[in-house]
Amino acid sequence: MSDLITVKNVSKTFAKARAVSNVSLTVKDKELLAIQGASGSGKTTLLNLLTGLEQADDGEILFDGENITSMSEDQLALFRRGHVGIVFQFFNLIPTLNVVENIALPLFPVRLARDKMLDRAKVSAENVGLSHRLDHYPNELSGGEQQRVAIARALINDPKVIFADEPTGNLDEKTGGMIFELLRDLNRNRDLTIVMATHDQSMAAASHRIIKLRDGMISNE
Repeated sequence: MSDLITVKNVSKTFAKARAVSNVSLTVKDKELLAIQGASGSGKTTLLNLLTGLEQADDGEILFDGENITSMSEDQLALFRRGHVGIVFQFFNLIPTLNVVENIALPLFPVRLARDKMLDRAKVSAENVGLSHRLDHYPNELSGGEQQRVAIARALINDPKVIFADEPTGNLDEKTGGMIFELLRDLNRNRDLTIVMATHDQSMAAASHRIIKLRDGMISNE
């Protein structure tokens, strides 16, 4: 597998606290990569740097050869829209939108006709097993269903990479296992690269590779 993402000596500081310190790593194309570490180890900050949600203080991040650390905010927004899907631990769904509307949300800046947006969202919902819940609202869904909506939303723009920050951390063990299997199927069957921060040892063990963080640095332990 070739390198899709290359991180070179990246650091990030918040209020004089170093969240990520001189990190270098690669992410392979079509890889399922687990990032592990205790709370406060820098996992979320590292994911935010990889997606361009945070800007690095030092170093550079190359995504398919393109340096995202030199991009403007507008360029980063276009980069994320075209290449990246993000799945959060707490779903981040809009309570006043139903399932299909939540999934279609990333398409609104593209200015597609509403019926075309919803058609694409329905296909994305089908890919995660939610075709029967399109008209339901987030408060009518289980935690696992809400996370499936979030994954379908992340898939809507056909990204190269899904970044998932503790995608099962807010779910019970059984439901979390089902969500991980869904992510693993997307990796296997759609050749999606997936970078996942997780505390779950069994999920990490089932990934292609594990990177461990401690105090913002890569640890060999």
